Amino acid sequence: MQDTPKTYWLYIAWTVTIVAVLGSLYFSEIRHFPPCVLCWYQRICIYPLTAILLVGILKKDSLVHLYALPLSIIGLIISFYHNLLYYEIIPEALAPCVNGISCTTKYVEYFGFVTIPLLSFLTLVIVTFSVVMYTRSTKKYA
Repeated sequence: MQDTPKTYWLYIAWTVTIVAVLGSLYFSEIRHFPPCVLCWYQRICIYPLTAILLVGILKKDSLVHLYALPLSIIGLIISFYHNLLYYEIIPEALAPCVNGISCTTKYVEYFGFVTIPLLSFLTLVIVTFSVVMYTRSTKKYA
């Protein structure tokens, strides 16, 4: 059975989550950057998405959005908040990172602005958008 064009949205979302998981493992296990509290919460949302999206693809589950969107939206909200802290739009006094690593620790800044919190945010934007587009196209063809 061949996949329909609508399924490609799930492939995009799944590929992005795989890259995000591998990237976060690279930063923490190879580069030895300890994650802050907000990074952990974002990982809690992103990591299971790899399995959820894969199962949704393999089972051709048109309801995969019911399982994926809550995690991606919660992760997106946390990531948005993390970026507001990181880029000093809101004061660091509002950060939940009181013990251990600060939520505003600058490990990398590719091109002067691409940071680990921004990468997480972009991941969750792409995943959420892709799952929403998959859902819209599924309803259109149903």
